[in-house]
Order: sequence, then structure tokens, then C-alpha cells
Amino acid sequence: MFTKNDIPNTPAHNTPPPLIEVSGTHREMGRQIGEAAREQVQHSVANARVLIDAAYDNLELTWQGAQIQSRKYLPFAEERYPQYVDEMRGIAEGANVAFDDIVTLNAMEAVTMDALHLTRCTSMAVNDNRTADGHVLAAHNEDWIPEDENDVFVISARPDKEPPFLAMTYGGLLPNVGFNAFGIAQLIDSVYPSDSRIGIPRLVVARAVLSSHRISGAIGRTLVQHRAAGYNHLLVHESGEMYSIEVSARKFEILYAHDGYMVHTNHYLDPQMKLVEKDPEELLSSRVRYFRASRLLKQNSQHSIKSLQSIQKDHVNIPNSICNHNIEGLDPLDREKTISALVIDLTAREMHITWGNPCQNAYHTYHLNA
Repeated sequence: MFTKNDIPNTPAHNTPPPLIEVSGTHREMGRQIGEAAREQVQHSVANARVLIDAAYDNLELTWQGAQIQSRKYLPFAEERYPQYVDEMRGIAEGANVAFDDIVTLNAMEAVTMDALHLTRCTSMAVNDNRTADGHVLAAHNEDWIPEDENDVFVISARPDKEPPFLAMTYGGLLPNVGFNAFGIAQLIDSVYPSDSRIGIPRLVVARAVLSSHRISGAIGRTLVQHRAAGYNHLLVHESGEMYSIEVSARKFEILYAHDGYMVHTNHYLDPQMKLVEKDPEELLSSRVRYFRASRLLKQNSQHSIKSLQSIQKDHVNIPNSICNHNIEGLDPLDREKTISALVIDLTAREMHITWGNPCQNAYHTYHLNA
């Protein structure tokens, strides 16, 4: 049984995650990201190589093999979303890494066939009926391997032909968790469908959502044809409308927050989507986090930024808790942790974000200056 004393005392980040401001064409924005975060991008590529090597017994996949597999997904992305492929090219150029490496990072879930199950994120939101000040709030814990924690940064972007946005990402991944100037926020949680196929990588689909002008457009972008698989996209609008779009390669269901609360973790909730869930018995900790976050969220009808931050720090079922911790001695491939936690105030157009576990690190505030 784990106790509070079992929580690793990892070094705190005394500074906020780096803020990278970019603008221009997608190629130019990617190049600016790559140049400003060159060390983080190169580090994340090196980490991904180590991860693939460590999982060889499970995957029988080398880094070169992963690059070959990722190239199969590229034509689908280029046909539907060439602008985001341009962003990846720009990141590679700016960071002085191979384009194939950036494509492989952004198609990693697909080329490993979700075999690693390393992502254990928790997302939640409350609308204006459930907050003390009438603001609309969304919160997300990003869980991933601890080696990538140092690669976290925030992007403030002003694309030439798309809405400005503010998003968290790390390493060479396209930005996806964040919100835009049209009052649309996106939180994503990995889910594990059995109908995955070669198509548009999930991260490219999620990147496209940040360009939406309307909530219906955001929903539509999650369901683009020829998608390789799917996430759960928790979409929140400044009006207080909140949806979870549960997506696989061929199916989807839309869940609506009728009571002003919404929670999602890493398993499907809709009965029809459960029919295409791969290895549901491996997702028990996701169910525990879902029920725990739901209970904590619904205990309060007057939420604030601080009350959501308190839920993000919860340690029930540690190490696989909402605030997820890497406990030494576990399987090398089962050592994810919360590398960042954020609360978005859509009404105020600001993001409050930690660099590392929220129980050990301070929140820092960034504003979208649209």
C-alpha cells in the first residue's frame, strides 16, 4: 500500500515552463518553435529512441522500423492537412533534426499500435453554472514518461490564416491541448480502439481542432475522414457548452455535459464505443481516476481555479492517481507521471500551468493576447 511517504520527492521546477511566441505561416511557426526549443526537440527524439529500444521485446520494432511505419501515415496527413505537415517540417528545420524523426514522434501511438499504454491523462471541465464567478473552466493533467518532463513548453501562436491560440506541448509534438481566440478549448485523452488503421495521425487531427471558429467546426475536425484512430476530445466553449467526442478510426459518439460537469480519462464511456475498446481490462486505473475525479468535481457546485487545482493534486490510488507519480521499481514501461497540469479559464482567456506534478510545483499564469 502506498502512502504519502512513498511519493517521490522529485526536484521542483522553480521557473515557469518556457513560453514560445510564434507567428506567420505554418512553416515559419514550426521553424520558430524548432529554433526556440531546439534542445527540447532533440531531447524528445532521443527519449523516443530509448523508449522504442526498451520496448523491443514487446513491439519487435526498431527506431528505423518506426520511421518506415510512420511514412505510411504521412500521405494521409499531407492530403487533408498539409499546413500541419508544414509545421512539422519547420520544427525539424529549426531544431536541426530529421523530418522523419518529427513525423515518427507525432505518429508514435500509431506505429506502436498503442501497445505501450503510457498515457494516463485526466481531463475535466465545469461551465458557468458550476463556478463561483460564472467563468468557464477546463483542467487537464498530462501524463507521460518522466524523461520528457523537461521538454514541456507553452506556445502562444498567431497563425497568418487561423485563430491565435495558447497551448501546452513538449518536445517535437504538434500543439493540441489548449484554447484559441474564438473561445474553444481542447483537452485530449488517449483511448484505445481496436479498429486502428493507417490514416491521419491523431495528433494531426487534434492540432486541427485548435483552428476552429465554432464548436460545431471543432467537433467536425475530430471526425475527419481517413483518421488513423482517435482520442477523446473534451471540447469546451466559452458559452458553457461542453462535449466529449469519443473517437476511433471508424466510429464516434458525442457526450454532452447536461449538468454542467464533465470528466474523461482513458477509457470509452459510451456503450457503443466500448464495443471497439481494445484490452479494457488493462484500463482499470483509468476507471478509478474517472470515478474519483467525477466524485470530487460534483461535490462542489461553486468551483474556482483553485478547487480544480486541488482535484489535480489528488493521490487516491497512487501511483496511478489523478496526480500520477513515477514509483521506482515498477516495470520500466509502466513509469509514467504527471509532467504538467493546467487549468484554462476560457472566460478570462488564460492558462494556469505547472511544470511537473501539481502537488510539488507552483502554477504559473499565461494569457492569450489575441
